[in-house]
Amino acid sequence: MEFTEAYKQTGPCCFSPNSRYIAVAVDYRLVIRDTLSFKVVQLFSCLDKINYIEWANDSEYILCGLNKRPMIQAWSLTQPEWTCKIDEGPAGIAYSRWSPDSRHILATSDFQLRLTVWSLLNTACVHVQGPKHCSKGVSFTKDGKYAAICTRRDCKDYVNLLSCHTWEIMGVFAVDTLDLADIEWSPDDSAIVIWDAPLEFKVLIYSPDGRCLSKYQAYESGLGVKSVSWSPCGQYLAVGSYDQMLRVLNHLTWKTFAEFMHLSTVRGPCCAAVFKEVDEPLHLNMSELCLSEEFLQGNSDVSGGHFRVMYDVTEVPISLPFQKPLADKPNPKQGIGLMHWSKDSRYIYTRNDSMPTALWIWDIHHLELAAILVQKDPIRAAAWDPTCTRLVLCTGSSHLYMWTPSGAYCVSNPLPQFNITDLKWNSDGSCLLLKDKESFCCASVPLFPESSEYSSDD
Repeated sequence: MEFTEAYKQTGPCCFSPNSRYIAVAVDYRLVIRDTLSFKVVQLFSCLDKINYIEWANDSEYILCGLNKRPMIQAWSLTQPEWTCKIDEGPAGIAYSRWSPDSRHILATSDFQLRLTVWSLLNTACVHVQGPKHCSKGVSFTKDGKYAAICTRRDCKDYVNLLSCHTWEIMGVFAVDTLDLADIEWSPDDSAIVIWDAPLEFKVLIYSPDGRCLSKYQAYESGLGVKSVSWSPCGQYLAVGSYDQMLRVLNHLTWKTFAEFMHLSTVRGPCCAAVFKEVDEPLHLNMSELCLSEEFLQGNSDVSGGHFRVMYDVTEVPISLPFQKPLADKPNPKQGIGLMHWSKDSRYIYTRNDSMPTALWIWDIHHLELAAILVQKDPIRAAAWDPTCTRLVLCTGSSHLYMWTPSGAYCVSNPLPQFNITDLKWNSDGSCLLLKDKESFCCASVPLFPESSEYSSDD
């Protein structure tokens, strides 16, 4: 892997959907860099510090959210002189997002008073009263024709279906939730999944015309759903809950066909490979090597010993580090808080928040545990390669960790004092964006060979 130099950032960074550009927030400035040369192609100045950014689907426009104002500013890469500023006055703006056609902006006001659809083509705007959430509760069909927006009135949750062409309300139906948490269209746009807040385990499947296709409730009298994810193929629906289990439903009967437990002790029979991060000392003869004082001060690894980070393949049974959640604190750190499907829908990774250093990888085709990655530090972020079955994760250290069905390995970041706290793939899987606290860099990722050693160091 090849790494770029580090560049300054003070907020969000992300690739454009076409992978040609990287948008970086540096205080009140929006810096647009070319992905190949990393030269600055555009520089926009906002009126205040940028809190979040989002690219339009066509990669031509980009919006910036300024929470302190609060307002939105949008910019065009093809027309740098074009400017757009949206300010809803006393109502404020809590969150904003692009519509699928890249020509409308949906802005949610403070206190969820209303959601406004602003057009970039004319001065028209459409209001939806009482949105349920600021950043959640809105989902678009994959073809971009319809939007489902959750609202609440008279202590009842509703789903509003809008046309993304005219922004007229096509239909409204009530849903059987106590406190709706979020909503998401299925990948084939044939169904809508809705799940309740953690106080009640309830997952509801609706058709676009408002018919309830299924109601799933695994248990009662306990904290319920924590995360929900459709598989890319649309045949599986994964539900992670506070009872530390992953349940997978099928799209034909909406019944569970797999239940995966996350226990602190993994015992046989188990075919999973367990990769444990370890420090391997390097035995080097440096008796004839003279190093300057400045080099020794700037390289603690040299003065404090020589080692490399690698994976050690261990056998079951194995005990994983476990953190008991505090009973007197809200939002306990337990349950499936992180999960995502691979591109081919065969694998899904999960993280049980009470075991934050372990990443579980499940094989849906064989309904078994494929691998466990046991890290030294809590897992900060993980992401699948958008083009193949390759998983990358980071833990706030200077290393990247990768897994494929062939094995796992560690990659050392050559940049000094750069600890990777977040990562993102570009859309073609050729480049990774890596974030530190105040800087970012990119890494070019080669095509992964089919065969690989189980433990290696790059």
